[in-house]
Amino acid sequence: QVQLVESGGGSVQTGGSLRLSCAVSGYAHSRYVVGYFRQSPGKEREGLAAIDTDGKTSYADSVKGRFTISFDNVNNTVYLQMDSLRPEDTAMYYCATASGTWSAPFYVQRPHSFGYKGQGTQVTVSS
Repeated sequence: QVQLVESGGGSVQTGGSLRLSCAVSGYAHSRYVVGYFRQSPGKEREGLAAIDTDGKTSYADSVKGRFTISFDNVNNTVYLQMDSLRPEDTAMYYCATASGTWSAPFYVQRPHSFGYKGQGTQVTVSS
């Protein structure tokens, strides 16, 4: 069974940085996509970034140039480095994954298409 274990998150001031981690386990095959989306009360789920097991990445315009997603193939862990954080980045952040049928951009644009998601971690950015 596919499992995602998230860590990281917390509270920072505007302009600060945080790093989220997502350990992936349980896939029977080697091709899959891992990404992050966020959600706030009353708002739609927003896809942020995704990476496939070939290392191809995709980002939403709202985070491009500020967030970096990477994949540690040895430890099967995905990291989301978040820099230059803004108050509007405040949300619950979720790691999610799906088998490699579609590309990383597909899942950034359609975050509801992920098959599995982690427990979520809160990110709060104060002004």
